Amino acid sequence: MKKKQIVVIGLGRFGSSVCRELYQLGHEVLALDMDPEKVEDVTEFASQATVADATDKSQLKALGVRNFDQAIIAIGDDLQASVLCTLMLKEIGLEKVWVKARDMQHKRILEKVGADRVIQPEYEMGIRTAHHINSEKVVDYIDLSKDYSIVEMAATEKVTGKSLLQLDIRVKFNCIILAVKRGEDVNIAPHPTDVVREGDILVVMGHRNDLKKLEEKRL
Repeated sequence: MKKKQIVVIGLGRFGSSVCRELYQLGHEVLALDMDPEKVEDVTEFASQATVADATDKSQLKALGVRNFDQAIIAIGDDLQASVLCTLMLKEIGLEKVWVKARDMQHKRILEKVGADRVIQPEYEMGIRTAHHINSEKVVDYIDLSKDYSIVEMAATEKVTGKSLLQLDIRVKFNCIILAVKRGEDVNIAPHPTDVVREGDILVVMGHRNDLKKLEEKRL
């Protein structure tokens, strides 16, 4: 894994979680916030934690932010600050800027000012939670676009002992099995002759409508 230099701006619950996880994954993390207490809280989980105003271009330049690989702006509750910070980072020349948005209007504004990716944690988790509730078989759910998704589905006793070829999901439902998870083991690009066991997790990609049909068949 290539070690990256990442600046995390805004150290609320979302930003501090991102900061901590990236640091534990071995990346160099610069954590910024205007609140000294929040900065102090992440000192152990960042390469450097500094009190700074991320909407001030001179402060960003002084911290050498332009030399980082990526920025994550987690000040989603302050629309003006997140938009201004995005503009500053793109003007400085940062290649990748990911930004947390509080709603769809905020998301559209951020996209127009140059954000490379806009994250809506509450919205995205809400969708995933709804799919968990809708189908007990759905273990996880990820949107790829407005039409296509990836779903992790728990295999049932109904398919125990059958091979992927026998299930014939690609022909019957126009979906693709990307992987099979069995405990801690993950079989990437499984072979058609691989046999499914009860409790396996099937990682399936397809159109939303096709995935829905597959769920309803109680695989």
